[in-house]
Amino acid sequence: MTALLRYQSGLLLRSQRWLAPLLLYTACLVVGITFGEPVLGSLGLAAAALLPVTAWSVRICVTQEPPAARGVVAAVAGRGRAHLAALATGALWPVLVGAFAVLVVTLTGDRRGVGTGAALVTGLLAVLACAGTGAAVGALSSRPFLPAPGRSLGALVLGSLLALVTTGSPAKHAVTALVTGARTATAEPPWLACGGALLFAAAVAALARAATARLE
Repeated sequence: MTALLRYQSGLLLRSQRWLAPLLLYTACLVVGITFGEPVLGSLGLAAAALLPVTAWSVRICVTQEPPAARGVVAAVAGRGRAHLAALATGALWPVLVGAFAVLVVTLTGDRRGVGTGAALVTGLLAVLACAGTGAAVGALSSRPFLPAPGRSLGALVLGSLLALVTTGSPAKHAVTALVTGARTATAEPPWLACGGALLFAAAVAALARAATARLE
């Protein structure tokens, strides 16, 4: 699996298709966050913006291989494992970007009433919750479930929006916890939302792997 992750990461970095999601995320942070604002509210925005970016990144990794190369990798490693590696690569890179954003926002935001450590933990958990939910959305919006590009893109946009506003969504729960904490100056780490998002993402990844493996 390590070799597959390196292979998928190499494809992603060389293709430069990661640039558009990164620019989108950066623009959201620059426009939406002002230095000196309450840190928890800013962390909530940083986490929420990561959801569609992660979904987009996952879709990029799932579709970036030429058909011939995909066939070779599938023959060597199996279609299921190769697809799982693509999903993991698409999710892990946004998490790293989100973790860096949490660090920057925490150091530059207004931390009155909120300790630095508490803000970092709360922000990182929210990032994991939103990235996990976004990864699930990206996996469900790509092959083998929706191979058609038009339907795939539409489902990705709609799924990302619903994941941010639907009651019961781990991402909405995590972001709401940070926004509420910004008003009360209390950091309540969204452990439940983070765990739920990761379980959801793992279940979707397992389903996608099984569906892809049936194509062998």
